Amino acid sequence: MNAIDRTSAALSRRSFLAIGLSAAGGLMIGGFIPDAAHALTIADEPWTGTATDSEINAWILIEPDDTVIIRVAQSEMGEGIFTALPMIVAEELGCDWARVRPEYASASRNLRENTVYKRMGTGGSGAVRRSREFLQAAGANARERLVQAAAARWQVPAESCSVDAGKVLHRASNRSLRFGELAGEAAKVTLAKEPAIKTPEQFTLIGKPLARLDTPPKLTGTAKFGIDIRLPDMVYAAVVTCPVFGGRVKSHDESAVKGRRGILAVVPIEGGLAVVADRFWRAKEAALALPVIWEEGPAAETDSKRFDADYVAALDGPAVTAHKEGDVDTALARGKRVDALYQAPHLAHAPMEPLNCTAHVHDGKVEVWMGTQNPDMALQLAAKAAGVAPSQVEIHNCFLGGGFGRRAVNDELVQAVTVSKAVGKPVKLVWTREEDMRHDRYRPQAAIRFQAALGEDGLPAAIHVRTAVGSIQRSLGWGKVENGVEPSAVEGLANMPYRSGAAQIDCILKNTHVPVMFWRSVGSSQNAFALESFIDEMAVAAGQDPYRFRRQLLEGKPDFLAVLDTLAEKSDWGKPLPKGQGRGIAIHESFGTIVGEVVELAVSPQGEVKVQRVVAAVDCGHVVNPLTVEMQIESAVVYGLSAALFGEITIEKGAVVQGNFDDYQVARLADTPPIETHLVLSGGKKWGGIGEPGTPPIAPAVCNAIFAATGKRIRSLPVKNTDLKWGPV
Repeated sequence: MNAIDRTSAALSRRSFLAIGLSAAGGLMIGGFIPDAAHALTIADEPWTGTATDSEINAWILIEPDDTVIIRVAQSEMGEGIFTALPMIVAEELGCDWARVRPEYASASRNLRENTVYKRMGTGGSGAVRRSREFLQAAGANARERLVQAAAARWQVPAESCSVDAGKVLHRASNRSLRFGELAGEAAKVTLAKEPAIKTPEQFTLIGKPLARLDTPPKLTGTAKFGIDIRLPDMVYAAVVTCPVFGGRVKSHDESAVKGRRGILAVVPIEGGLAVVADRFWRAKEAALALPVIWEEGPAAETDSKRFDADYVAALDGPAVTAHKEGDVDTALARGKRVDALYQAPHLAHAPMEPLNCTAHVHDGKVEVWMGTQNPDMALQLAAKAAGVAPSQVEIHNCFLGGGFGRRAVNDELVQAVTVSKAVGKPVKLVWTREEDMRHDRYRPQAAIRFQAALGEDGLPAAIHVRTAVGSIQRSLGWGKVENGVEPSAVEGLANMPYRSGAAQIDCILKNTHVPVMFWRSVGSSQNAFALESFIDEMAVAAGQDPYRFRRQLLEGKPDFLAVLDTLAEKSDWGKPLPKGQGRGIAIHESFGTIVGEVVELAVSPQGEVKVQRVVAAVDCGHVVNPLTVEMQIESAVVYGLSAALFGEITIEKGAVVQGNFDDYQVARLADTPPIETHLVLSGGKKWGGIGEPGTPPIAPAVCNAIFAATGKRIRSLPVKNTDLKWGPV
């Protein structure tokens, strides 16, 4: 186990790169030079042509100056995959890391060439764990073709050659050739069989804490996000949609805004209208002033209080059993009962870059510029919206200013294509922050009830869990979930790691008119809050320390115990704290990774919560870039901390109340404590995800720490809604 060392990934700002053109045909933009003169350039546009003399395979293009362009099929939204995935390829290729340049792979090429990039959707913390093997294979394929090209030129056996730092070596004759000299010949080589890929003990690059390749252009402002796109003759669009989900325009008076300066058109879109202008500000102001009468429907009579009551009531209704072992009813009747009900609200994704898309429908074709988590699906959506064949669509993927699941389904793309088709110009459509917040696809609301019985040994003899939660698949229209059990609804519950005696997990899928979708860590978010809070409640009822109570329930699970024990050691668990301060612990496995977190906080007599320290222990099996792991755990903690302390989307008269960061508060620097990350890697065949697993433990760790500090138990989030005053008035 080890803590992450930042020192080996320091940035150097000694020089800049000149702007030049790559052989891939894209503009290459320079940035600060990280590490040992490693100068990053990232192409503005994905390469969309067919194979050239310099392309070894679909993933790798080697230029005459030894620049190695590695195509990245996943989307970079801050999680570091523009570094991690090239590292995997470079590990096998044997190139000089300082010569590596990442660029986005083309969704259009993926369509044309029978999914040559395998998977392009980014989500489920799967970029590394689901792509690693075929990325290694791509690097190994290119390496072997380079070797065979060199061997043929030298007329020696390929087995007598080796690769090192971007060169093929023939040590017996002291000869070498650079990759750039061999690329054209290597591109023509056909392998009789694919070479074997390395195993973890053979890695020399994977596992090193390397500076992220996307950091320099982001620091200089040269990185291209969707919102940065500018095109000749481009116009702008702002949208206004029905405040109540599912509503539509009953009537509107576009004459009230058509005479305004710069206003070009008012275009109908699903559920609303888009105002088009020569400037975005003019479009936005006109959209706000546009007189619209909405047909809101019966959902306008709903609100969050009604939803809260309905979800709790649903727990007493029909349910489908997702998991069962033993005789739960008998055990519950005999032991010491511990019951609790937990509630979690809808949450917004709230990415810092609001949703936006630039589209150009012309000459029977569609071009789209945006940051999307799913270029393949975006391509299909654009084709459908424009009424063209998918082969006539080009998706120019950009960096994403936050995704968290929201940019996996691109409502803004459909709107932009619709408007561009209507006005015959390239259109940049941008959602305002308010539109983004009030027309999100939210984390599902949930009510989760636990009933447990403790045996004479103080350990659970039975646990019965019932969860009522929104179905993401039904909300997205992806399926009816005929069996009544959606995997994300019960993840972390149906597969809980704890020894529980008899167990039964029941699922009630309950949707309202509020659209729900994947939110960072999906069902593990609310389920870990409930389960890890309840484990603490059982520990208190049994008169046991929460850490040691968990140890007993995790007996026989060495990977969990290693994380738990590291967590206790590094967090000073058991060390006395002053009055009004407390520590809380939680551990959860999601996306193949176990993360434990301890929160240390203080609650003032007036009820103000100050999180002072977070310690995390992580087992994801293996690590590509330890620095990225640390960054992602910190990011996940802050994201989850925001939700635990403040996060809540409420409904009044069918519409979302919150509209911006003044009433949908997120954790700021003043709210963010020091965060320590410790790796406890179990190795073996385990390759867990890292983008999301740090989020689920933070809410229960916070709530358990508040209980330790004040004796007050929080069963409904966010924390801000609970009166935590404990001192003299």
